[in-house]
Amino acid sequence: MTGLIAAATSGAEKRAAFRASLTSEGITRLPGAINPLTAKLIQEIGFEGVYVSGGAFSAGLGLPDIGLTTLTEVTAHSAQIAGVTDLPVLVDADTGFGEPMSAARTVLAFEDAGIAGLHLEDQVNPKRCGHLDGKAIVPTDEMVRRLRAAVTARRDPNFVICARTDAAGISDTTASGKRGIDAAIERAKAYADAGADMIFTEALHTEADFEKFRAAVDIPLLANMTEFGKSQLIPAQTLQNIGYNAVIYPVTTLRLAMGAIEAGLREIHAKGTQEGLVDQMQTRSRLYELLEYERYNEFDSGVFNFTLSRSQ
Repeated sequence: MTGLIAAATSGAEKRAAFRASLTSEGITRLPGAINPLTAKLIQEIGFEGVYVSGGAFSAGLGLPDIGLTTLTEVTAHSAQIAGVTDLPVLVDADTGFGEPMSAARTVLAFEDAGIAGLHLEDQVNPKRCGHLDGKAIVPTDEMVRRLRAAVTARRDPNFVICARTDAAGISDTTASGKRGIDAAIERAKAYADAGADMIFTEALHTEADFEKFRAAVDIPLLANMTEFGKSQLIPAQTLQNIGYNAVIYPVTTLRLAMGAIEAGLREIHAKGTQEGLVDQMQTRSRLYELLEYERYNEFDSGVFNFTLSRSQ
């Protein structure tokens, strides 16, 4: 019955698998999980990893994505997701929840929670969604300190530390006079030198932008295929052909769910019944299948299988 009440694969095993996947020939696809049940579905369908989006998590709490969630909240939520799947879980850690010391503490908390990796970004606080205008980023040396603190704190060498840069969407020039993608490339190289295992460049626009970045940076790269943003939605196979190692679909499941929920609630409000929506719902039997309901019954029966003798 191993793996029934919790994932059968340990956090260390998942971290090793995630690191290995970043040097494999295929691209690692990580859809966002809005809850543990979604993570179970992601695994069942056959994806290679699970992503926990800071934007999706804060939205689920009724909050905008401006850094209002705490390390404790994000760790608890992510631990619940990691606890039910054998897939590696990558978590959005925003700016590390504070100063470099806080970024170090974040790594320790995430390791203890069974998480496979995180990404830290170079925005200032309060941060905002990476596909909105008006972002501001910290100086490169400040982000380097943030990354070095995280790398130094890491106990498991397989825990993946990904550096996200928002420089491509900032119009200001760097100290070297570079702007846009060129500034992001310059920062990515500095972040790699600081110990980052992977680079995530936010808000690239076209396939050509992704190709330019891949040609300039020689460590694993992560692509963000979020909807309604600045990036063209590029198929995973194309990203793999370009040379990207991982791709996230951060808010897709939340948008699918909320779109269906809103449409359903409006119909119930208008018609007074959900009868016309039933064929769009996940059935009770499918839900129980995903939850492995029968295996829980078998487990319970197997544990509670004793009888009292007459002498007892």
